[in-house]
Amino acid sequence: MLTQIKSPCAPRPFLKWAGGKTQLLQQYQDLLPKRFENYYEPFLGGGAVFFNLYATTNPPVTSFLMDINLELINVYRCVRDDVQSLIDHLEIHRVNHAKEYYYEIRGQQACPDVWFENGNNLERAARFIYLNKTCFNGLYRENSKGHFNVPMGSYKNPPILDPDLLNAASASLQNASIEAQSFEVIAEHATTAKDFVYFDPPYFPISDTSKFTSYSRGSFNMEDQIRLRDTFATLAKRRVKVMLSNSDCPFIRDLYQDFKIHTIQASRHINSKASKRGKITEVLVTSY
Repeated sequence: MLTQIKSPCAPRPFLKWAGGKTQLLQQYQDLLPKRFENYYEPFLGGGAVFFNLYATTNPPVTSFLMDINLELINVYRCVRDDVQSLIDHLEIHRVNHAKEYYYEIRGQQACPDVWFENGNNLERAARFIYLNKTCFNGLYRENSKGHFNVPMGSYKNPPILDPDLLNAASASLQNASIEAQSFEVIAEHATTAKDFVYFDPPYFPISDTSKFTSYSRGSFNMEDQIRLRDTFATLAKRRVKVMLSNSDCPFIRDLYQDFKIHTIQASRHINSKASKRGKITEVLVTSY
């Protein structure tokens, strides 16, 4: 294990992420299980729930963090394994940030079909974080060819590099397994009441303008939502503690009618029309 630099700040998400749960954690707190040992998060994203659990007085014994996005998983691995080198790469981006530079770097960031070759993982991770901090709304989106295609945002002083935050995240990730996997593999690992699984999938669209399904080259459609419900039910039968967030709509409420459904107050920040941003409700489903 690498020697970690102590950070003066508590661990929290180091990426901007559409649908991130930082603003909802206070509402989640009383709904989290009181006792568990192993934590599983298959739709990792910004990792707000993981970092929140780690910062509590009784963090998980082990954590298994997963996502299908290879770029994202590479970033988390680099933060865990070699955060100082990552910081050095980010300093280069911080110094050179400008409009032409942004689009030059964006053109280099095409998501691979296979795992990265050794040697460029840190460069890819630094590019990912740089683009995340400087693109429009921190939105991650790929086109059909797997190319990151979000335009540059209008920020006067984007927080491209925060060493304290990255060091805090690195420390919290030291005992975490970080893998590029589909959510369905959870059924092979979470088997007892000592396990806690949190699902935060791409939300089921409740309007034409909310159909954001380009998180990766594939989309997360109705059939995928049903497969996820089936996985949720399989885990629940084993007495695994399972929690899932999703849209508040008849389809999702019907899917999870056999479980406890809690209503959460949230805010919609990403919409092409400002008039359609604002307060909405979401659901938080629990098996316990």
